[in-house]
Amino acid sequence: MAQVFLGLGSNLSPKENIVKALTSLKKIGEINRISTVFECAAVGFDGPDFWNLVISLSTDLSVEDLHERLRTIEYQHGRPENAKKFSNRHLDIDILLFDDKVGEFAGVSLPRDEITYHAFVLKPLAEIFSEGVHPELGFTYRSLWLSYSGSEQLSPEYEFTHRLKKEFLSVNLSLTA
Repeated sequence: MAQVFLGLGSNLSPKENIVKALTSLKKIGEINRISTVFECAAVGFDGPDFWNLVISLSTDLSVEDLHERLRTIEYQHGRPENAKKFSNRHLDIDILLFDDKVGEFAGVSLPRDEITYHAFVLKPLAEIFSEGVHPELGFTYRSLWLSYSGSEQLSPEYEFTHRLKKEFLSVNLSLTA
């Protein structure tokens, strides 16, 4: 099984849409870890704040099949097929890491560039995969986060995060909190 890290975000009914996304993702793999959910300002356009998180998923799907399934999940939950890059989202799901793959796979660049650009991707990834090593840069995600110099402000949503972990993880919460 492949170990995949996905970035999820929503700024339109985020609580509802994140729960729907995780429910759908459980059908294509096992959710192993869920980061804290962070609220932050929209990037690249004026819009409601986004709620973002990173999850770890084990799956038998290939990169191409996973990418197609993720697009289907987004479309099923309100994303227009012609959505602009910087626009409101009911749901946005990105493949950040797929095992230790590096390169272009069926139109998916791995690892995803945004990992090191945005706090709302790097911080939650570092939280659940701190000792993982970026396959191109050679640094742990913890060290990348500690050296991050961006200015994005993140507000943790602990109560909602706890609810998600309780509902979607089958392991002892004291080990994953």
